[in-house]
Amino acid sequence: MIYNFLFPKYDNNRLSGILLAVRIIFGGLLFYHGFTKIMALNALSFTFPDPLGIGAPTSLWLVIFAEVFCSLACIFGLLFRLALLPIIFSMGVAFFVAHAGDPFAAKELSLVYLLIFIILYITGPGSYALDCWFARLKKEQ
Repeated sequence: MIYNFLFPKYDNNRLSGILLAVRIIFGGLLFYHGFTKIMALNALSFTFPDPLGIGAPTSLWLVIFAEVFCSLACIFGLLFRLALLPIIFSMGVAFFVAHAGDPFAAKELSLVYLLIFIILYITGPGSYALDCWFARLKKEQ
């Protein structure tokens, strides 16, 4: 049961192509967002918001993990649903906690990312993903 959830099978190539495009577009955008945080690491280390009370540097590194490493896993479809959990969590914290008092325009991007990655979590990666390739390899053994 959990194997089928983590490594789903898809029969629709058109849907898989659309999911691949969405993974590349939104995963790439989120990767860029996180990469800019790495480039400004020194400046952000002590000024980054700490909505969970774990310290600004720790919060920053967790967001970088979600936005850089998990977005790459999303793009390639590697441990797809597991990789989406930190992204969904960080976008939820950004929207509901870190930007809670801000005007909607300031938190709109985090809501868009949150909704897109929730939809991807529900649909899965499509057949053009490393998870599906690994599942086919395992099935052939």
